Amino acid sequence: MKRPRPSFLRTFLPLSLVLTLIGWGGLWIVVSGTLPTLGPRWLFFFLGVVALSGPALPITYYLNQRFPSDPPVDGMVIVRQALWVGVFGSTLTWLQLGRVLTPALALILAGVFVLIEFLLRLFERSRWNPNGDE
Repeated sequence: MKRPRPSFLRTFLPLSLVLTLIGWGGLWIVVSGTLPTLGPRWLFFFLGVVALSGPALPITYYLNQRFPSDPPVDGMVIVRQALWVGVFGSTLTWLQLGRVLTPALALILAGVFVLIEFLLRLFERSRWNPNGDE
């Protein structure tokens, strides 16, 4: 039985809009209305993940539709890949605040995130059963 592909407009567009609005709106409130103490700083990083994951969701959906894989990706894989973009962006922000970010470190970190996602997809592929039997 062939699994239907998730529809972008019905499934991912509302999630993308909500994540983008909450993330960027929250970042604006945190940056303009609070002092950089411990609580608002962690809230800044959390909202950074949310703010970057929202716009990354349509991009990851498009890339997974443009370059299909076997087995086809689920909706949660697309969300996970968008979250990787948000985590990567917040990690770069955190490293920049400590003034330790270099271009080489950013490339190494990107390679590590791509490797983790590749290994997760490899694990999913090894557990895939094309007949649907358990």
